[in-house]
Amino acid sequence: MNHPEPLVAASLGEAAEAGTSQAVKAQLRLREMILAGELPGGARIAELTLVEKLGVSRTPIRAALMRLEQEGLLHRLPGGGYAVRTFSETDVADAIELRGTMEGLAARLAAERGVEPAVLAEAHACLDAIDATLSPPTLNDEGFSRYVELNALFHRLLSRMVGSDVVARELDRVKGLPFASPSAFVVVQTHSPQARDMLVVAQDQHRQALDAIERREGARAEAIMREHSRITRRNLLAAVQASQGQGLPGVQLIR
Repeated sequence: MNHPEPLVAASLGEAAEAGTSQAVKAQLRLREMILAGELPGGARIAELTLVEKLGVSRTPIRAALMRLEQEGLLHRLPGGGYAVRTFSETDVADAIELRGTMEGLAARLAAERGVEPAVLAEAHACLDAIDATLSPPTLNDEGFSRYVELNALFHRLLSRMVGSDVVARELDRVKGLPFASPSAFVVVQTHSPQARDMLVVAQDQHRQALDAIERREGARAEAIMREHSRITRRNLLAAVQASQGQGLPGVQLIR
């Protein structure tokens, strides 16, 4: 007698994997549409329209909508469905403050517990690369892009320094809040006369935080990383005050 169960299970597994991939792609595209203003704040999301626009079935669309609700970009409507959220300056400032608090905790725990030499070496190499990026007297668009990439890497390494899956997971969740990532408003600085100067200050804070962690100075490391998040808050204010948001993705959602 034939036993087709393994083949059926394999087929189901492949189908599930394909569905997950489609949901992720839909999530990324929907996020882009929201931050680019294609789906403005307060707009109700029509599933059927998205099915046609993105060329995927309703199942991955629904999964993507649920994930974006968890990220905070959408909210569920009482009668069903979703709408694009808008944010007050206080909402965004609170998210940034929460990220600073969590990164401060991570820095303190890393200092108190100690960090693996390999991770410290990676962090030093990352900061050396940032120094090289900031060495020209002015930065072009390529330089800013490189800084954003390296800045994100340093903050990821901070999560690894703690050696705690719990803290790393919560840090990732906080940095996933709208506008709370370490580089969320760096683009605002691109056309500012003080652009490079502000990034140099942020880089010095990176150096000081890493030094405090290596010296096992937990309170100092925590204070530096909490202060570090204030640069993002300053950039938030600049973004909101700019007449056209300096082209910052998603700034139109801040009311």
